[in-house]
Order: sequence, then structure tokens, then C-alpha cells
Amino acid sequence: MNVETVLIVEDISEAMTSLIRIVQSAFPEARLETARSVKEARFLITQRSWSMALVDIGLPDGSGLDLVRLFSDLAPETVCVVSTVLGDDAHIVAALSAGAQGYILKGQPEQVLLRQLMQIQHGVPPLSPTIARRIMEHFQRTGPVDTESNGLTGRELEVLSLLAKGLRNADVAVALELAESTIATHIKSIYRKLGISSRAEAALHATRLGLA
Repeated sequence: MNVETVLIVEDISEAMTSLIRIVQSAFPEARLETARSVKEARFLITQRSWSMALVDIGLPDGSGLDLVRLFSDLAPETVCVVSTVLGDDAHIVAALSAGAQGYILKGQPEQVLLRQLMQIQHGVPPLSPTIARRIMEHFQRTGPVDTESNGLTGRELEVLSLLAKGLRNADVAVALELAESTIATHIKSIYRKLGISSRAEAALHATRLGLA
């Protein structure tokens, strides 16, 4: 995907400066805006469209997860990535359930974060390695995938495979020569059968099923 506009939501100046530097290196042509609170971010989210958003969880006037949910409701095509120091299962699951499509840990070397963000251009969800492992471990404990792929149909497996490659709904529709509304219906069914609620989780399930 092409990253044309980026919103960074972060209240700590040092972290904001670092994220700005990383984003400018990863996507030099992208238009960049910043917000330091839920209130500021809500205004910007409703004013224009965004290719990607980096959202901290702990903000002065609320939780960044509320912004993730807002993106999920108003602009599901935005790649919404949580950027935080919180790496426990509760926050990871909460973020993915809210609709986050990536989860990176601040405090890593900037070159590591840069590589993780640049994966977006190849359709790979930006996940810190420790986060990816925790998600996989969580799924192994709570979300078993049986040999029949939890009852997914052949068409749903095709859709899941394309989602894991980073295709948007419209692109999946073109690839499979189906209506976009039909793809949306398939995605709802896939999420229900797998017990997931985000594209990051879908990509991980696709990997486990050998589809990605």
C-alpha cells in the first residue's frame, strides 16, 4: 500500500520526536500530522482521511484505544498501529479487539521500528517480535484452529489469504471478481468463525493455516 498521510498520536515529547523521525524516514513523501491528546486526535480523524495512524494507549485525557475504535468505525481502511510501552497480554488483546492492525513497542532501536513500519508497504502487519510471539501464544491457549480451519469455506480461505497479503476489500473484490459487499460479508463470517476482530489477527491465523 502507499502511505500518503500519517497521524501520530503521542503526548510525550521525546517519543513524539522519535516517531516523527522514523515516519519521515520510512515514508518521506507522506504528509504528517501530530496530536497529543484524544481530543486533538478526534478532530483530525474527522477532518481528513489517513493512510496510517500511530496511536499511544495512555493519553492525558483518555485511552488511545478509543481512537482505534473510532478509526475502525469511521475509516476501517486506515492502518491503525498502536505504539506503546505496554506489552502485556491484556493490552495487546484489547488493542487488536478494538481494531488495531499493528502493535509496536516504543523503546526499541529506531532502525528496528523503521523496519517494522516499512513492512506495511508489503502488506505485513507491523508487529514487534515479542508482540507477535505473545499473540501466537495467546491464540494457542485460547483460539485453537482445527484441521478444518474452523469451518471456513474455500472462498473464505481465499479471502483470508488475500487479506493476509495486505489487500484492501476493494482489491480482494477485484482479484476474486466479486462485489465488494460480498467480500465484506465473507470477512464478517471469517472473523466470526475464527473469533477475531482485526486484520492483524487475520494475518496471523492465515500464517498458522499456511495461507500467507
